[in-house]
Amino acid sequence: MFDNPYSTAVLAWYEANRRDLPWRRPDATPWSILVSEIMLQQTPVARVLPAWEAWLHRWPTPADLAAEPAGEAVRMWNRLGYPRRALNLHSCARTIVERYGGEVPREHADLLALPGVGAYTAAAVASFAFGQRHAILDTNVRRVLARARTGVEYPPKTQTKAEVAVAESLLPPEPATAARWGVAVMELGALVCTARSPTCVDCPIADQCAWRLAGKPAYSGPPRRGQTYAGTDRQVRGRLLTVLREAPGPVPKSALDAVWDESVQRERALDALVSDGLVDPRDDGTYALPG
Repeated sequence: MFDNPYSTAVLAWYEANRRDLPWRRPDATPWSILVSEIMLQQTPVARVLPAWEAWLHRWPTPADLAAEPAGEAVRMWNRLGYPRRALNLHSCARTIVERYGGEVPREHADLLALPGVGAYTAAAVASFAFGQRHAILDTNVRRVLARARTGVEYPPKTQTKAEVAVAESLLPPEPATAARWGVAVMELGALVCTARSPTCVDCPIADQCAWRLAGKPAYSGPPRRGQTYAGTDRQVRGRLLTVLREAPGPVPKSALDAVWDESVQRERALDALVSDGLVDPRDDGTYALPG
């Protein structure tokens, strides 16, 4: 049964405060929306915008990307982070061409079956590209619903069935409105109900927020540790990929050895890149981006 006391206020707030993002415009293609959703995973909008624009300029359709080697997707990904996503997008493009005639599929089940597309991304693309009715649960949405509906500062680390049930109960019955609700509550979490410094004075549902009405009780769950980067295998992998992206062709092992002094960590990072399909070891002892 539909019971959403927040929808009118949140939708009105969104109309007045939404950011003008190109993947939300009426002329955005399903492919451009899929690209944006994969790029936005664990990456802020400010970093995604130029990368998204460059990607769509070079590969405006899935067929354009599918026609190129996977290594070009990794090269174009540059420093966006989590480069496995570039390979996923390349695999998505080839699957879309081979199975769906070059058009991003409309059906939620077909979207969910694409390489690297999980529950959130499939629901987001079905909603934002095709106006369908699906519960969309990204980090921002989970945080808003945890505070407004459940009365806790942060959601569980891993998504629960209870969260999905709450999200589904709040979906407006009309698909177009449900899709609008999904992006509106996401924007509310990104701009107002932020993780560290929520501006409750600007929130359109502050007077209905269970967490605020309870006096904003402090989080009492497991420790929330921020991600580190300096000195991690992620940093080493990034440096190794930078060498390969900037090289016109395969590079000798010595060029990779020069990026990090600690040999055990460097070899572990290189092995992980090879295992992930991001680096191609050649028979002559050189290394390159995947062909």
